[in-house]
Formats: sequence, structure tokens, C-alpha cells
Amino acid sequence: MPTDPVGRFLAALDPDHREAVGAKPREEQERLAAAWERELEADDELDTLDELSPPAAEAEAARRILGREPG
Repeated sequence: MPTDPVGRFLAALDPDHREAVGAKPREEQERLAAAWERELEADDELDTLDELSPPAAEAEAARRILGREPG
């Protein structure tokens, strides 16, 4: 399992999004991963989900971050 933020973020994505984000420049990947980590830390609903299923919480946070990105 990846330990760096970008690797963890990519692992939380579904395969199609993982490929799309993986094709972006490293700087963009790092920006998205930082936003993802902030989302995980800040959202109380994700805290509850994290207690039940950490991978599900990470995937939900990833979906939220990508949903905020401009088309």
C-alpha cells in the first residue's frame, strides 16, 4: 500500500479516475492529494465512515475532490 499522499490518493480513486489523474503533472497530483487529505481531516461524516471502513472514507473524499474540479 502506498504511503506517500499522492500514492494513497491515487489508490483511493476508481480505475478510470486513477488513470486520468495519473496522467496529470506531478504538481497537479500533489495539489489534489493535499486537498484530499484536508477533506479527510475536516469532514466529520468521513470520520464516522473512517471508523467503519477507512478505504470507503478515502474513496468518498476522493470522489468529492474530483467532483469539485472544473471539467
